[in-house]
Amino acid sequence: MGASSGRAVIGRLGPVPDGTQKLVVTEVHRFPNHAIQVGDHLHWDILRLLHEMKKGIRLAFQNGHSPSTFGIDTWGVDFGLLDANDELLGNPYHYRDSHTEGLIEEVSGLVGEEALFLQSGLQFMPFNTLYQLYAMKKAASPKLDIAQTLLLTPDLLTYLLTGIKSCEFTMATTTQLYHPGTQEWNAELMEKLGIPPRLFMEPVHPGTIIGPLTPAVTAELGVPALQAVAVGTHDTESAIAAVPAGDEPFAFLVCGTWSLLGTEMLQPLLSDETLQLNFSNEGGVGETYQLLKNIMGLWLLQECKREWDEQGQETSFPELVKMAEQAAPFRSLIHPDDPRFFSPGGMVGKIHAFCEETNQPLPQTKGEIIRCILESLALRYRQALEQAERLTATQFPGLHMVGGGIQNQLLCQFTANALGKPVWAGPIEASAIGNMLMQLVALGECKDLREARQLVAASFPIDVYEPDSDASWTNAYEAFIGFGIV
Repeated sequence: MGASSGRAVIGRLGPVPDGTQKLVVTEVHRFPNHAIQVGDHLHWDILRLLHEMKKGIRLAFQNGHSPSTFGIDTWGVDFGLLDANDELLGNPYHYRDSHTEGLIEEVSGLVGEEALFLQSGLQFMPFNTLYQLYAMKKAASPKLDIAQTLLLTPDLLTYLLTGIKSCEFTMATTTQLYHPGTQEWNAELMEKLGIPPRLFMEPVHPGTIIGPLTPAVTAELGVPALQAVAVGTHDTESAIAAVPAGDEPFAFLVCGTWSLLGTEMLQPLLSDETLQLNFSNEGGVGETYQLLKNIMGLWLLQECKREWDEQGQETSFPELVKMAEQAAPFRSLIHPDDPRFFSPGGMVGKIHAFCEETNQPLPQTKGEIIRCILESLALRYRQALEQAERLTATQFPGLHMVGGGIQNQLLCQFTANALGKPVWAGPIEASAIGNMLMQLVALGECKDLREARQLVAASFPIDVYEPDSDASWTNAYEAFIGFGIV
């Protein structure tokens, strides 16, 4: 489940003519995922998503597949609250809802920025679960008084299908309320902020079997009692599990609505410099941690397209990329992580405002605007990769790019050009594949994460993008760094 669409995907492990084992992936259902504005708040349409997931399970069997397990991965941080009867208290808030505005500074003032980082290891982002719950506390939300259990989005959907409540580790670490040092929920911080510790369950690790579909769901769908598996339920961590890397340290970029760039570690890196460079330590599969930076990503392009579509100027993503390819290079640049770009709506105007404030020509045509976005993202990736290398004292030979965003070949080439290093792109459906890998681990079909990644390397093609030796990228990077955003 992504922030803009969901899909039901079947994975089958079997031999191919040369006798090796490969993972064969088949999509059986795809559906849109739209935020819903209700009054002053932005919500997820969680029951519609549940309906589409049920439809995907039914279609899998109708199409002749016979899965024995399923796993759910979604975006991080968002949650639903259950009452004493284990019923859902309203529609979950969307992470782009405005009720958390200004709360990073307020909470940092109460707790201390350094203390907060050492107790969570996370990049300070306004959508983190901590700020959402604190916003509800400030608003005197009765839901917090009534609620008995908090379930993060994939755990909530698993509960609605199985009737079993659980909390998966990788998602727990996105909340800013899980202490990476003690490996426990940070009850002291919760109490200081007025957040009830009773809401939080003990996390389980990826590869844990949760339990079967309820009898009611199996009867409704006419399917067997599939077993739910706790996979890397945070989609970023599932995607990283599917990076076809070897045993050497590697850098990754999970490319989609968000871009997540970093490297895999055995322990969280809780240094002063990690805090200053605003990196996160997110729990990964296989008892790892991901040292990474959240970057605004293709949200910028998606929002421009949505704006044009609503104005009756519908253009496909491939057409927009073609226009960008034909536009003049380095005419204008933005910093993708300027806070103005976070909220939905008016993206073209926001890009114009940034360029005007930084004394650059305003990109006017669709091609100019999209090229501005893609070049700026590539330069941001270089900045984040250099920061990751500095933090880990490692020089990475190149960058592994995975996720749906790698279908944008121009972005992949721009990234290689900006880095001056090769980009290895693939697989596309990385989150779904990583999800499947942990189901295979739970079933004993794969021994561990290392063996699972070898399976990915044997199963899916990788496209290689070599950098152009164009000095204009170096000049553009110097201008980009001048925007002054870490």
